[in-house]
Amino acid sequence: MSVLTLTDERHLRRAIALAATARDAGDGPFGSLLVDADGRVLAEEVNTERTDGDITAHPELKLARWAARHLSPDAAAVATMYTSCQPCGMCATAIERSALGRVVYALSADQLAQLRPVPPTTPVAYAGPALLAEARVPVEAG
Repeated sequence: MSVLTLTDERHLRRAIALAATARDAGDGPFGSLLVDADGRVLAEEVNTERTDGDITAHPELKLARWAARHLSPDAAAVATMYTSCQPCGMCATAIERSALGRVVYALSADQLAQLRPVPPTTPVAYAGPALLAEARVPVEAG
């Protein structure tokens, strides 16, 4: 873990406050904000899975999508996402794809699991790869 600055702590406290806002609205207790290189807040989001009826409505994913639409690659590379909890796999992938430079989180995934056990998931059966000759055509043409 790197040493946090006072600015990091201030923004991380805001992410925790956003998590409380989400919880108070009946959603999962998660909040995030995106900050530029100068420490200015660009956007804030809260978890809205329940109120939106959307299992992907995590604040980190919403901010990664916002960054991909609104930030240049250079601006994204120096931006920091502050979030109340370590991003899940879905959100972490979106953050990487949006090319954000840094993520600072309060709770780790292990700490969250201790505080709020995750219900068991249903295994998914995957089949593939298949139809390589056909599937490669649109990829190679792009």
